[in-house]
Amino acid sequence: MTLDDLRVFVAVCRAGSLSSVARELGCTQSAVSQHVKRLERETGVALLERQPRGVVPTQAGRVLEAAAAEGISGLDLAIRQLRDLVDGESGYVRVATGATTVRHFMSEAVVAYRRRHPQVNLEFRTVSSGRGSFDALADGTLDLAWITLGPPVRGIEQRPVVELPWVLAVRADDPLARRPYVDVGADLRDVRLIRLPPNSASAAHLDAACAELGVRLAHDTSVADWDTALLLAELGVGRAVVPAFPGLPAPGAGSGDRDLRLIPLPALRPLPVGWAVRRWDALSPPARAFADLVEGYRRGGEG
Repeated sequence: MTLDDLRVFVAVCRAGSLSSVARELGCTQSAVSQHVKRLERETGVALLERQPRGVVPTQAGRVLEAAAAEGISGLDLAIRQLRDLVDGESGYVRVATGATTVRHFMSEAVVAYRRRHPQVNLEFRTVSSGRGSFDALADGTLDLAWITLGPPVRGIEQRPVVELPWVLAVRADDPLARRPYVDVGADLRDVRLIRLPPNSASAAHLDAACAELGVRLAHDTSVADWDTALLLAELGVGRAVVPAFPGLPAPGAGSGDRDLRLIPLPALRPLPVGWAVRRWDALSPPARAFADLVEGYRRGGEG
């Protein structure tokens, strides 16, 4: 029994004629009859009853026709959806993000992607840690994760997209605000800072970069994300070392009507960020298109 057998059988039941189906398919009536006979051999029952003007399904034939027609319809729909998925015209893309990721790294790409792929569903999920992102990628819950890159992880491929230099965020009237740059060892050794999320990959990277310079930063305030650290620095609550992510004023420049200044920290090793996936060659076309578009914007152009 084959799918072609079932398709031909359904067509015969609807047309009520072997010959008309043969003409439609461009084959002989005998070839159409062979499809029906194969089904009858497999099922062990007669499926068609011959009449003076064509054929009609038997009771067993009506049962098989109803089931086959429903199954073929579902398969045809699935095949169309699969073709759309391969063409990148439909489907879904599931992305793991942090609290500030979409705003600062993906906003232009999301708008452009929605315009180019209106039938694709974008699903963003906030994941609290890199480990959680890796687990979700490994079990297929997510397609892409935007992460701070780190050591190799078994079963996960990481792709760097951009490196973010570190800056010191201070209030405009801070004594360090007019400096062209800040020396981490000389200027921050005894300064208490606003701390990035202690369990985050960015905080671990910052600690490692400082350790390379023989510096250990002190903290008296802790925040959940970079935006909050910037806000507290602007309010004069403290100073914060943050990566210069997209959307911030250029380091060393003013920030319009905001009481915030960003001072470069050139001695610190930049923060690498980018994509993590289970396998790049297994990404669906919609997911790959979104990843490429984000990467294109972050590298200074468009996707």
